[in-house]
Amino acid sequence: MSSNPVAETVASLMPRAKAELTELVAFKSVADFDQFPQSESEGAANWIADALRAEGFTDVELLDTPDGTQSVYGYLPGPEGARTVLLYAHYDVQPPLDEAAWSTPPFELTERNGRWYGRGAADCKGGVIMHLLALRALKANGGVPVHVKVIAEGSEEMGTGGLERYAEQHPDLLAADTIVIGDAGNFRVGLPTVTTTLRGMTMLNVQVDTLEGNLHSGQFGGAAPDALGALIRVLDSLRAEDGSTTIDGLAPTSPWDGLQYDEEQFRKDAKVLDGVGLIGSGTVADRIWARPAVTVLGIDCPPVVGATPSVQASARAKVSLRVPPGVDAIEATKLLQAHLEARTPWGARVRTEQVGQGQAFSAETSSPAYTAMAEAMAVAYPGQQMQYAGQGGSIPLCNTLASLYPDAEILLIGLSEPEAQIHAADESVSPDELERLSVAEALFLLNYAAG
Repeated sequence: MSSNPVAETVASLMPRAKAELTELVAFKSVADFDQFPQSESEGAANWIADALRAEGFTDVELLDTPDGTQSVYGYLPGPEGARTVLLYAHYDVQPPLDEAAWSTPPFELTERNGRWYGRGAADCKGGVIMHLLALRALKANGGVPVHVKVIAEGSEEMGTGGLERYAEQHPDLLAADTIVIGDAGNFRVGLPTVTTTLRGMTMLNVQVDTLEGNLHSGQFGGAAPDALGALIRVLDSLRAEDGSTTIDGLAPTSPWDGLQYDEEQFRKDAKVLDGVGLIGSGTVADRIWARPAVTVLGIDCPPVVGATPSVQASARAKVSLRVPPGVDAIEATKLLQAHLEARTPWGARVRTEQVGQGQAFSAETSSPAYTAMAEAMAVAYPGQQMQYAGQGGSIPLCNTLASLYPDAEILLIGLSEPEAQIHAADESVSPDELERLSVAEALFLLNYAAG
């Protein structure tokens, strides 16, 4: 990285950043309070609130959002007449899943092979630290040149919409000229990237019932309708032979025409086993950024260990559908529900329950903020130009903010590049990326203020 005062300051702050991320990762802040204590999430929220107060933020609040979680808000006043920038991250994390699959404990930040491992290290507690580093670097080099609002969400991973509803009820709170969402990631390590589109999402629980109770498979199997078998059949109907998503009435959208994703590189990033083919058709970018994608997230049925020879009376699954820009998530939800109900075989009773939903997002990339970010990233990543990419994941808050503040510019950056393995075992963050993106964010705020 070329030498400049901001970059030098960020470099000097990296040991502190590691120590703070260690503290933040230690909170088991999964916003599913049936599985994890609510006190863990409250502890993480209070940690962030204290960090903002220490940096001179005023009006620091813990916002009780309608889904029963807390978001952390803070305001740092800048020079009179300056623009306002909202910095977003979330402190809630995905469950660690099978802790035995982790090489080191998921809630203990551990360094190895030049990366820092731990749940939330990249997604998105590292984003909180990125914002703090950028602001500290500016304070050490003449001051923060804009008004800054920070919002750290407490339930983004659950998709329960608490912050979206709160923002709609308090529309002035998060108003800003530009919004920087720190929950995306570079296309690959060392390639500065702004995410310009996000797929939306919907999640459904589907339950199939066929019998009043389980039956002996020897006495009744072959004629008695098997609820688990019916569920398997209807879930299979959501995909074509090549693995493409096929939901009745949901058509593919336009192909992706931006940065392309090499198929062999994708295989490496996704750690696809040798000999196993990719699913779907079209380019990889088409499939992960511009087309619907269904995933069966879980099935409630007897585990193999301890299973009895029984015809199952009931079975349940959670199904996720990612929807690209141009597809309305509400309409997609209706189509998915109708498909599941129509394709369930044997007259089995089927019920669906919506448990999460968010609209897709598409940014306006010709704005002054994008120019300011491109210039900042060119300094933070010498020899590289900022790239535009899509992201298959969802950040429902983006559409809420775009609707509430139609004149605001929205940029998505962050630490979730492919090697980070977010949502999986051994999630990690590259400290080099944390350093460079913190520099880029600080320089962006300088450029944006001067523009």
